[in-house]
Amino acid sequence: MKTVIPTGPLSLKGLIDYQPDSVVSKEVLRTPNGTVTLFAFDEEQGLSEHTAPFDVVTYIVEGEAEITISGTTYTVKEGELIRMPAGEPHALQAKRPFKMGVWGSMEQKTRLRGKPTKISILGCL
Repeated sequence: MKTVIPTGPLSLKGLIDYQPDSVVSKEVLRTPNGTVTLFAFDEEQGLSEHTAPFDVVTYIVEGEAEITISGTTYTVKEGELIRMPAGEPHALQAKRPFKMGVWGSMEQKTRLRGKPTKISILGCL
């Protein structure tokens, strides 16, 4: 398992830096249930439309982002988060530089009191 996040309080803003004309990503936590990744988008950079097989929660660490989910565009500002539902197309665009943290909710099949059960696991920052 890879972990960049130490135990104890910390500011996410300083864990990743902007690069000119680029999108920078940095995996900060890896567990058997998934990863937590930070991104830094320079002005006018973005991610083209794509989908994920699980819900994705994005938290804006710095700046603001335009996030489009299934054709609806939202302006998400520093300190806000947004959920992108599983299987729905989404894209991100930076009108000015921003940083974000991304994590996903995955279902894990397990047995609880002898019965098959789904447990939703949400990795968090």
